[in-house]
Amino acid sequence: MTTMTTPLNNPASARRGAPWYREPYVWLVLAGPLAVVVASMFTIYLAVTRADPVLDRTPPPAVTLDAELLEKLSPEQRAALELSVTPAHKARNHAASPTVPKD
Repeated sequence: MTTMTTPLNNPASARRGAPWYREPYVWLVLAGPLAVVVASMFTIYLAVTRADPVLDRTPPPAVTLDAELLEKLSPEQRAALELSVTPAHKARNHAASPTVPKD
């Protein structure tokens, strides 16, 4: 006795006629790349609309000490004031810097 299969009771033949977008594995494969494309478009949007301003790279003006003020100060106060305006690479942070100043 032979049994005859019809398209209704044969799942393989029923799947053959389904369109590609009805297959769940297609969406599983496409979900990752589609998420990356959407995230990159959002990143481009953020970069274009919220760009950082260009920073001013000019160095600040040098500090000059008033000669009259220096004459009025005691030697200890004068040394402390001169040390406070000395650049850090000259007067401080010798333990952290790889080079020693030439003074």
